[in-house]
Amino acid sequence: MKRHFALTITLFLTEPGFAQEIVSGVGKAADGDTLTLGADRIRLFGIDAPELNQTCERSGQRWNCGEEAKVRLASLISRGISCSTNGTDDFGRLLARCSLNGVDLNQLMVTSGFAVAFRRYSLDYVSAEEKARAAKRGIWAGSFQMPSDYRQSGRGGRPDKWVVTTNRVGPISRAAEEATSSSNSLRTACDIKGNRNRKGQWIYHMPEMPYYGSTRAEQMFCSEAEAQAAGYRRAIVR
Repeated sequence: MKRHFALTITLFLTEPGFAQEIVSGVGKAADGDTLTLGADRIRLFGIDAPELNQTCERSGQRWNCGEEAKVRLASLISRGISCSTNGTDDFGRLLARCSLNGVDLNQLMVTSGFAVAFRRYSLDYVSAEEKARAAKRGIWAGSFQMPSDYRQSGRGGRPDKWVVTTNRVGPISRAAEEATSSSNSLRTACDIKGNRNRKGQWIYHMPEMPYYGSTRAEQMFCSEAEAQAAGYRRAIVR
């Protein structure tokens, strides 16, 4: 394993006074967003993968998405990677952006559909997540619980809140849940259609809008607040 201090300061330094380091070598995956390089434990910054024992659903069947995320990461880091650290997390792991032959490894995990953008800490991988969702890759091929919600639910309990991931129902994210509960909407039906338009924008249509009937829903929402929390904007009616 090679280590050296970086000669330049990057914009994504998150801890004042933290000395950025470049760590490189052949990694070993602990799960879909955590790995080790020698004695260093590294948490991939800005993304969140299913927990190791987490399961997801597709075609009506449960599958071990957490284990598959680990396998995916292991296959990417087995030939050597380079990681640029930018702080530590609460567990003492180095937070880092890693690259594989110059390609952003964190982004690869999200684009492949085996991790989501960890919006609480960074919005850098939201676009990659949207591409994976549109292509129904990995966990987006069916339904799943957001990793952060899975951890907070005690790991293993079936979620009570659901949101559409493709054309079927899946667990709701905490942000969407809070937005929905705080909404002053009196809607009782989840009849708001969300889809991607020809410009690649994620928009939602209300039942009373002109193109509602001809809109193919990629997600359904119970309130405008829920749709907005998921990254959609209201359709413009002219």
